[in-house]
Amino acid sequence: MNPTEEPNDWILSDRPDNPEEACGVFGVYAPGEQVGRLTYFGLHALQHRGQESAGIAVGDGHALMLVKDLGLVPQVFKDSDLDTLDGHISVGHTRYSTTGSSTNWENAQPMLSSIGPNTIALAHNGNLVNTVELRDRLKGVGIKFRSTTDSEVMATLVDHFTQKHHSLRGGIRETMGLIKGAYSVVMITEEALYAFRDPSGVRPLVLGKLDGRGWVVSSETCGLDIVGAEFVRELGAGELIKISEAGLESEQAVPAQRPSLCMFEFVYFARPDSVMYDCSLYAARQEMGAAVARSAPVEADLVIGVPDSGTPSAVGFAQESGIPFGEGLIKNRYVGRTFISPSEHLRQQGIRLKLNPLKHILAGKRVVVVDDSIVRGNTSRKLVALLRDAGATEVHMRITSPPVKWPCFYGIDTDTQEQLIGAVKSVDEVRDFIGADSLAYLSVEDMVAATGRRADEYCLACFTGDYPIEIPDAVKKGKMALEGIGTPAR
Repeated sequence: MNPTEEPNDWILSDRPDNPEEACGVFGVYAPGEQVGRLTYFGLHALQHRGQESAGIAVGDGHALMLVKDLGLVPQVFKDSDLDTLDGHISVGHTRYSTTGSSTNWENAQPMLSSIGPNTIALAHNGNLVNTVELRDRLKGVGIKFRSTTDSEVMATLVDHFTQKHHSLRGGIRETMGLIKGAYSVVMITEEALYAFRDPSGVRPLVLGKLDGRGWVVSSETCGLDIVGAEFVRELGAGELIKISEAGLESEQAVPAQRPSLCMFEFVYFARPDSVMYDCSLYAARQEMGAAVARSAPVEADLVIGVPDSGTPSAVGFAQESGIPFGEGLIKNRYVGRTFISPSEHLRQQGIRLKLNPLKHILAGKRVVVVDDSIVRGNTSRKLVALLRDAGATEVHMRITSPPVKWPCFYGIDTDTQEQLIGAVKSVDEVRDFIGADSLAYLSVEDMVAATGRRADEYCLACFTGDYPIEIPDAVKKGKMALEGIGTPAR
């Protein structure tokens, strides 16, 4: 198929080819420090995890103050805002919506909720799979909701059970026993910081120590690095911690299940300078590139990565194959999830907001392009055409993950199954659709091996259909629309 022709069996969309990011959470307990500013910088480090809204809440022992809005971190907060966020404890959130509207201010986090005489601010990364059932039960007892997120449902349950137990930790503990899905949560009251993680550990959460000054909780270790905190450990699956004047207290709030950290954290989501499972994300991605070079070699003149997540893997591919590595694509790093989209006319004129090719590097070359994933296929198709227009004589795509065939229900927006190109087309058909000369994916086994861990320590559901947390039929029904390609294991 000519890559410039519009296929009649597949609809191109303007949505990105990569899965959409999860959210980022950050919390600080540090009396005497500017915790609002520390949280602001922590959210800067986690901006890649969500670009739709951001918020910070700070407690001073008596009250909580909150600033949140739609937009990127530097768009939401002014210096004067940070001056008002004065206290010793804080929680921050940067959001990509997987439930709830992205244009509703109420859906921005942290979420505020009153619990008796106290107030909590809650920030959540993940997605609950029994939200509808829980929301209906709460509505049935007269509870009204201001937002459309599962995070508000969680905060409401904590409120309900805290009043029952006369203990916030008891309220959190019972809530964790009732909610199902993926969640890494950081929450503050006026006096204490709480953090807890789902019993399968799907979404990441780490603990760090500020030298003699307090504690930090972050979605990734890069959030610790930016504020000078020392990594202590990852929070355990099903663990609940409380940090207050009394120090750090930890308990196993619910029994841990099989560890199921999302593999896409290693493939794409997390920053390459972060560490998970004691493994450098950069090193893992570099090894993924080397592995696909071994399993799918090709004769070429140049290896390039799709910035930024594909670059470490392209370096690994080049080192393993002996083909020179080069920078063939320049990324505009000031383009986030813009609220101002180009018109259809401007798109047809070829407006390039994010990537521009280096023609003098690419012209006359047989090029290997290394990327982390192909989800819908639309961006890869446009990328191949862009490289050919720049003079590349051959374009060979190498992907450092297997075909994505199953939708995610745990906090990653991968659309319905029929929109996943790997679920409806063979590898050869995907190659023809994107217009590449060749296409190869990394196997599940090689992808996992690059991290130095075992397959049973990850959630691989988007590649295998084996969901570690059971998905209710009503939730599955909206995304599982295909027949003849198998049924999820759970």
